Amino acid sequence: MSRRLASALLLGLFLLTPVASFAQEGDGAAPAAETATTPADKNFLIWMLEANGWLFGLIFLTLSFVTVALITLNILKVRRQNFLPDGFVEDFEAELTAKNYQGAYELAREDESVVARVLAAGLGRLNRGYPEAVEAMQEVGEDENMTYEHSLSYLALLGAIAPMLGLLGTVSGMIEAFETIAQSTTAPKPAELAEGISKALFTTLEGLAIAIPAMVAYSLLRNRVARYVLEVGIVSEGLMQRFSALGKAKKEA
Repeated sequence: MSRRLASALLLGLFLLTPVASFAQEGDGAAPAAETATTPADKNFLIWMLEANGWLFGLIFLTLSFVTVALITLNILKVRRQNFLPDGFVEDFEAELTAKNYQGAYELAREDESVVARVLAAGLGRLNRGYPEAVEAMQEVGEDENMTYEHSLSYLALLGAIAPMLGLLGTVSGMIEAFETIAQSTTAPKPAELAEGISKALFTTLEGLAIAIPAMVAYSLLRNRVARYVLEVGIVSEGLMQRFSALGKAKKEA
């Protein structure tokens, strides 16, 4: 009986020994897993600001504010009301119908719209003849068109500069990445290269993000200006057409 009990104890110890050793190995591996660190999640905006650095961050932040301001100002400026206000055209035509030419001239001088300035220029030179009046209207129309084109040209300039600044940041970031490789005696870690590569990619992204809306707004607003200027020319010539007999009378004289 004692031999059987001893054999059972020896067998139990033999079976428990691998289990205990396995448990000890597991307990030792657990702290190693716990001590392994994982990179903390970064907010995308913070990551972008860190990658840009203070110089490119300040440049692109300024360009973004300027782009939004220019787009907003030009949208408010390039409106039909600033070119062809319906109330003015109706009042001016009513003055001409009543043959109150002085009143029509004063009405055109007091209004700030493009068609009013064009008509005021035409009426101001009407005493020299109808051809001179038409020429004055064309000059003022071209001048107004150039003024709006000049205002919109800043958007085109931003659309051209922003990608170039993004390319400058791309080159700068790649130089930093290659400099890290050149100065490292061993194979550099990916985290060490990520800073320069992030700068290269983020500056390109920001340059395009500024340039694309600027160019789209420039194209749309430029087409709108061209359409409104054409309408101003048609309406103003139609209103002044009743004075064409003045030019014929002077030629006959």
